Amino acid sequence: MARILIIGGGYIGMYAARRLERRLNASAHQLTLVNSENFMLYQPFLPEVASGLIDPRAVVVPLRRVLRRTQLVVGEVASIDLGSRSTSVRLAGGETRELRYDVVILGAGSWSRTLKIPGLAEHGVGFKDLAEAIWLRNRVLSQLDRAAEVTDPDAKRAALTFVFVGAGFAGIEALGELEDLARTATETIPTLERSDQRWVMVEAASKILPELDPKLAAYAAERLRERDIEVLTNTRLERIDDGIVQLSDREPFLAETLVWTAGVRPSPLAADSGFPVDERGRVRVDRALRVEGIAGAWAAGDVAAVPDTHAGQGTSPPTAQHALRQAKVLADNVAASLQGGRLRPFNYKNKGMLCSLGHYRGVANPLGIRVRGFPAWFLHRTYHLLYMPSFARKARIAIDWTIALLFPRDLAQLGSLEHPRDAFRRAAGGD
Repeated sequence: MARILIIGGGYIGMYAARRLERRLNASAHQLTLVNSENFMLYQPFLPEVASGLIDPRAVVVPLRRVLRRTQLVVGEVASIDLGSRSTSVRLAGGETRELRYDVVILGAGSWSRTLKIPGLAEHGVGFKDLAEAIWLRNRVLSQLDRAAEVTDPDAKRAALTFVFVGAGFAGIEALGELEDLARTATETIPTLERSDQRWVMVEAASKILPELDPKLAAYAAERLRERDIEVLTNTRLERIDDGIVQLSDREPFLAETLVWTAGVRPSPLAADSGFPVDERGRVRVDRALRVEGIAGAWAAGDVAAVPDTHAGQGTSPPTAQHALRQAKVLADNVAASLQGGRLRPFNYKNKGMLCSLGHYRGVANPLGIRVRGFPAWFLHRTYHLLYMPSFARKARIAIDWTIALLFPRDLAQLGSLEHPRDAFRRAAGGD
């Protein structure tokens, strides 16, 4: 029996496993997937989770529910031994387990790409997973609540200053949705005005949304500025220390919340395990998604440098639409390699990019056609709803959107959930 090990339960891991379950005979092939969580997160909806428009449970897909024949191991792969074809997995309880394989599929994804900026690790927060999105929602609402009672003007200004670094899709969408949330919440607090807040987008490049057409990027920047959001291009974060933010071309200012969305880097698992990688740490693969020079090893997604004749830099960008297609080609090629079939190369032309700006506005370029405003915002929502796995999740999201149209936004701040034992500890007489 061929043992197929899939590392990572994101777009590559989950979609490849689902397709392999259909393509391979259960009696002759054993599928195992290792992931640090028991769910797959659909990241494009994270901004709307942060703003409270979508329930967090609606954007996660339980892996055991959608993978009927695949054994799920909840843990983190610590290392891969290519010689013995085995992996060491740290399980959720702290134990270590060894898994052997005949075929390995690496879909370990990416981490936030950070720089060695003084104070960033201590004071910044990323925006890549569900915990960060929920924390940011609680943070914005708690800062508004605190500022409503503060009498010192400097302390109030610091509490209500929110800095985002990195004006790609993730940063712009997160900023747009959270500013929308804060604007709505402010209307319920008599002692606060929108003018008390300061929202700042910092981008080192000459324009925001560099992947988009310059005219669409300019439109997006204009719409954000209309909402009193500062869009600072050709600007870098130099340091953050004790709530003081220093930018490359501005005077230092107070800010208690800094969100880092300046790109991603591939998981270091591949490089640490001896896989061939490029200068950015991505696994080198051929057009069939086989790892170069290693038999039985495959890779795709953010962790791999996938050759792409349609991309300007020669490799596929780290987007959901590319990962979804790569997962299908990879699964088909793994099945073909085990059954004596023909491999096919990955070949996909980007159908366009979509970005929500919040406030019922967006920008998009489907099939090269410039779309902006409400139609682009609606197109963004519709596209991602269609690609959300499972009908049940689609229905939940559609219901949440309908409720948001008919009723006021939920403004409950649930930050206490981050410290669930505090109340019991006080009751028990602890510190």
